[in-house]
Amino acid sequence: MINIQPGILSAVPAHARYLTFSLIPGGDPVTALLELRRITSGKEAVIGLGASLIEVLDKTIPGLHDFPSYSHAGIDIPATPFALWCWLRGSDRGELVHRTHQIQQALATGFRLNDVTDAFKYQSGLDLTGYEDGTENPEGVKAIQAGIVQGVSEKLDGSSFVAVQKWIHDLNSFESYPLEEQDNMIGRRKLDNEELEDAPKSAHVKRTAQEDFDPEAFVLRRSMPWASSTQEGLVFVAFGKSTDAFEVLLNRMSGAEDGIHDALFRFTRPVTGSYFWCPPVHNNRLDLTALGID
Repeated sequence: MINIQPGILSAVPAHARYLTFSLIPGGDPVTALLELRRITSGKEAVIGLGASLIEVLDKTIPGLHDFPSYSHAGIDIPATPFALWCWLRGSDRGELVHRTHQIQQALATGFRLNDVTDAFKYQSGLDLTGYEDGTENPEGVKAIQAGIVQGVSEKLDGSSFVAVQKWIHDLNSFESYPLEEQDNMIGRRKLDNEELEDAPKSAHVKRTAQEDFDPEAFVLRRSMPWASSTQEGLVFVAFGKSTDAFEVLLNRMSGAEDGIHDALFRFTRPVTGSYFWCPPVHNNRLDLTALGID
C-alpha cells in the first residue's frame, strides 16, 4: 500500500517531538489543514486528527470516538482529548525545534499549541526501566494488517487510528525493587529479554499478551521514552486498524476484566490519553478527501 503515512511503518527515530493542538474558537481549521498538508508528507511528521476537529468539520470518521477513561481501586487512566496531534521524527533535536515553529505557524489560523513533549530512542529501543519495548510488535504484512485500515473505502484505506498516552515513571521506586521482582513486574528477564513462563498474573506481559484475546489484539507500537528536567517516562503510541485491540488491552491492564491490575501501575501512571485518526497520503501529501477537503 502506497497511501500510508510512511512514518507509521518506519522504525522509531533517534529523536522525536509530540505536539498536541486544540481548536481556536471561531478559527479557520480548513485553511490551517491546507497549510499543514502543504508542508507535511507523513514521513517526518505523522499527523493525527481528533474527534472534536472532525465534528467541527461536520464529518464522520467511522470508528473514531473519545478515549475511554478508567478508575478502578486506585488505578486512574485519564482521557485528555485534543483536536490535532503531530509526531515529529528526526535525527537532530534542533531540526525538530525549527519544524515545530513551522507547523505552529501553518496551523495558526485554526489551532492553538497545547503541549510539546520531547522523546528519544534509548539504546537499542529500551524503556527507561531498561526493558525492551514492543518485543512482540508485528512486522511487514502483519504490521499493515494490525495497524492500517484496508478494504473500507477509497477515502479511508491507508489511514490508521492511534492511541497516545504519556506515562510518568517513578524510577526511584522501580529501581528499589530487586532485579527478580522487576522481572516479575514486567514478565521478562532484563538480561536476555526472555519471557518468564511462571510470571505472576499481574506481570505486564501476561496482562497484554496480544494473542490471548479473541480476536487477537495486535497493535503496532511506536512508543518512545521522554524526559524533562524533573520527570521522565514513556510516550505510549499504538497504531491500529481500529481502536478495538487497544481498548481490550487497556481494559485488562486496568483490572476491569478480572480485578488484577497490571504491575506497571506500581511504578508508573498515565497522565494523558487520546485517540486520533491518521489520514492516508496521496502524492506525498495528506489525503483529506474524507473530510471534504480537496
